[in-house]
Amino acid sequence: MHQHRFYRNWVKSEDLISFEVKVFETDLSMLCDKPLKNEAEKAVYEYRKQILDYIEANRFFKDSLKPIEADGSAPEIVRDMIDKSAIAGVGPMAGVAGAIAQYTGMDLLDQCSQVLIENGGDIFIKSDTERRLSIYAGDSPLSGKINLKIAPSGVPLGICTSSGTVGHSKSFGKADAATIIARDAVLADCVATQAGNLVKNADDLQAAIDYARSIEGVTGALVIIGSKLASWGEVELL
Repeated sequence: MHQHRFYRNWVKSEDLISFEVKVFETDLSMLCDKPLKNEAEKAVYEYRKQILDYIEANRFFKDSLKPIEADGSAPEIVRDMIDKSAIAGVGPMAGVAGAIAQYTGMDLLDQCSQVLIENGGDIFIKSDTERRLSIYAGDSPLSGKINLKIAPSGVPLGICTSSGTVGHSKSFGKADAATIIARDAVLADCVATQAGNLVKNADDLQAAIDYARSIEGVTGALVIIGSKLASWGEVELL
């Protein structure tokens, strides 16, 4: 079942075409400089089917909350999820939203020059102009008031958010938002999950930031709990 994602009403872009893609459990909001909905649906179907087929034969891939052994015979997207989750210290499905967004986006970039894909708060972006992304943090008074400035020189990027108070994804923490910026959306998704796991109260903000800083490939982090936030790296707040 697809959840209503009201924060998508915040999205505004005068230069890109907006459309949604829903395949299996995947629900994407997309902005692109060309009308590529059919192509996006085909890509999402293929990648999601690869993951589902692998789960059918390897149930532990879906259920494990810890890194699992690498499998050289698995599809590329599955291998990537296994590898990046091992770096982050979480189970491989922690990276599924970022993986679908990134792999779909990279396929579309063979036919277009700009694409922004949002998959349940996890974003893959390649843009030729500056973009501003707003952080939804549930009931935090900072929700919707913190914007990230994304310069075109730094893309493509993965910008992924985990929350212990918003959405259905599993989190062992209570962060309203743990947002990670990385050159790779699969890595960003996995690291965001673990960063969020670390935050039980405001005293844990620094530990979450220190963890994110320790992961090679992560370029920025922003963590919010209640009215408190901490940030590091290539995070320009507006």
